[in-house]
Amino acid sequence: HFAAAAGRAKRPRGGGRQLEAGMRGILITCNMNERKCVGEAYSLLGEYGDLLYGPEQFSDHEERLSGSEREEDEDDVEAALKKEVGQIRASTEQKLRRFQSVESGANNVVFIRTRGIEPENLVHHILKDMHATKKKKTRVILRMLPISGTCKAFMEDMKKYTETFFEPWFKVPNKGTFQIVYKARNNSHVSREEVIKELAGIVGSLNPENKVDLNNPQYTIVVEIIKNVCCLSVVRDYVLFRKYNLQEVVKSSKEDAQQNPSSLTEDQNLKVVKPETEEEEKSSKEVKQENK
Repeated sequence: HFAAAAGRAKRPRGGGRQLEAGMRGILITCNMNERKCVGEAYSLLGEYGDLLYGPEQFSDHEERLSGSEREEDEDDVEAALKKEVGQIRASTEQKLRRFQSVESGANNVVFIRTRGIEPENLVHHILKDMHATKKKKTRVILRMLPISGTCKAFMEDMKKYTETFFEPWFKVPNKGTFQIVYKARNNSHVSREEVIKELAGIVGSLNPENKVDLNNPQYTIVVEIIKNVCCLSVVRDYVLFRKYNLQEVVKSSKEDAQQNPSSLTEDQNLKVVKPETEEEEKSSKEVKQENK
């Protein structure tokens, strides 16, 4: 009883489970209220999960000790405790749900581990539906990013992992335009420039016809590093779906234009604001050339 109570007291948020290499799921950012964010995530993912994959099925099979085994274990308290812990773990594994919140390791970030589904397909379906209907379904969830693979957040591990991970999208005969978006939380030993350079090089090595496009790429490689875990995904319609932001994707085009006047194209900006002097015109050309 003491051991069980101590385990419950030390158990962190997420039911004792933490984000680690090898997991797949959905990374969700929120504004302060993580508990409510988890509730919204379960509701939203459950709704669309049932539509795409059917109602969730639960397994209620549990291993049980025979009477003779129990009698033998009573003579050895330590063995009995170990066997009980093993039973609890086995039972828990059998009853794991399709979506399970785990401790992300960063503030205002929730990670929902998935089982038996494709995170990128589910999240893309949710955003596609919300973009079409403009129906707001969440209050505290900001961005929802599918995580198709995770590895240790060290350069050598990431290079080795992505050589295989990128193949379905970028290896011959597959090809496409791409961009890389990078975010690191609670990690200071990985260089943003180095990660982007190395991953872009791997994509290029898989097929020389893969080209960088920062305006409207076919694919966006999402790199989210939290502590010592690197979360990866390759998503479509990243620009169309407002960087996978559930609050922005439901806004009408008119609302978006009013709140983001800077979304004008470069040519439109040049027409709106014209240099008044030769010196300003020269400076403008130099800046434009530098940007190119």
